[in-house]
Amino acid sequence: MSKLWGGRFTKKTDQLVEEYTASILFDKELAEEDIQGSLAHVTMLGKCGILPAEDVKKIQDGLHEVLQRIRRGEVEFSVSDEDIHMNVEKTLIDIIGPVGGKLHTGRSRNDQVATDMHLYLRKRVVEFVGMLVKLQEALIGQAKANLDTIVPGYTHLQRAQPILFAHHMMAYVSMFGRDIERFRDSYKRVDMLPLGAGALAGTTFPIDRHFVAEQLGFERVYENSLDAVSDRDFIVEFLANASLVMTHLSRLCEEIVLWSSTEFQFVELDDAFTTGSSIMPQKKNPDVAELVRGKTGRVYGNLIGMLTVLKALPLAYNKDMQEDKEGMFDTVRTLQGALQLFAPMIATMKVNRDRMRQAVNQDFSNATDIADYLAGKGMPFRQAHEVIGKTVLYCIQNQKYLLDLTLQEFLQFSELFDDRIYEVLQPENVVNARNVYGGTATTQVSEAIGRAEEAVGLNNRWFEEYMEKSK
Repeated sequence: MSKLWGGRFTKKTDQLVEEYTASILFDKELAEEDIQGSLAHVTMLGKCGILPAEDVKKIQDGLHEVLQRIRRGEVEFSVSDEDIHMNVEKTLIDIIGPVGGKLHTGRSRNDQVATDMHLYLRKRVVEFVGMLVKLQEALIGQAKANLDTIVPGYTHLQRAQPILFAHHMMAYVSMFGRDIERFRDSYKRVDMLPLGAGALAGTTFPIDRHFVAEQLGFERVYENSLDAVSDRDFIVEFLANASLVMTHLSRLCEEIVLWSSTEFQFVELDDAFTTGSSIMPQKKNPDVAELVRGKTGRVYGNLIGMLTVLKALPLAYNKDMQEDKEGMFDTVRTLQGALQLFAPMIATMKVNRDRMRQAVNQDFSNATDIADYLAGKGMPFRQAHEVIGKTVLYCIQNQKYLLDLTLQEFLQFSELFDDRIYEVLQPENVVNARNVYGGTATTQVSEAIGRAEEAVGLNNRWFEEYMEKSK
């Protein structure tokens, strides 16, 4: 069969051109969305009296048959038919005859492909909210199990102040909460229908775009036909949101790699989420965390690639925009793989409380509390800071920690010290002294967990509602 658009041409397309310009090798992933959009479109053509009812019924039945054949793997996609739209239409015509050619009445591949991607990403955005909720639940589970576990808090990767391990876990719950907010906010810009915009100017047929939107469950319809076919903001936004998720995952990955090392020994990953060495039998490598950390770069690359394609691109549709799909598909697969593994990896992670406590007891991360203690007795904080700096230096020179010092040793640095200093320096008291909203005190972290669980519940209900809506 000749090209479905070949009437104006006098010679066949060069084979190398066909292979270079065809997108079927990757946009076949949009097959179900393409048929979903086509079913809504042809139903509208019948409702508006543009096609007779018998043609609509034949096309609808044919599209369902095409879908079943694709699902069974019986459709051999052809590069000569360029893309998923032409492959579906050709298969439809093969099944029901020339009447299948009426399906494309009142639309263009330009608004068709945009619709397919809106349908595809709309579902993916909802799925990612659900996956992020599961990750939050795993982190909250670790936080609840470690409300009395104290770990060194770091700045510049140097021991800073003691904090609850639960507080550390809840920091990531907050990060992924913002990721969920971004995905949910972006949903309304994905939930828009471009179909009916035609190639760029609309169509001469009396179509009903809002009826199609209603059938496909879209909340809004693009106001401008030029914008409808050329807009890829929703893909850029998805790629940016995914990049931030990967940023947050990679930060946690780095900490897991450090924590599971012999040098730290803060956590141990379950055997199911680690691998071994081909030559060193003692090794237990955090490969999942390392690979997620590494794959962050490819997600960033997909975002930069999409932005670069769109830079200075004139309206409306241009073939450059064919480059919008592979990076999107790759990011979806990469993020899916990372999130599917991360929640169970965190949930099964063993926390070495004794090792964390040992680390806290063998550092100077409680030094700030001595400065606060002296400031509370009237000494200017800057002066107190200098006093404690000298005290720490004395400890280092004498191979001691602050709790090892006698009261006489403290008094040589300031006459304001008394026996209460030993109470002030206890890790539990250091932690619970930070009893401010958002602080690491046990009371504050417990309340933060409660707020997070409430937010998780709300996001989970949103996810379930939209998954039900998309069936």
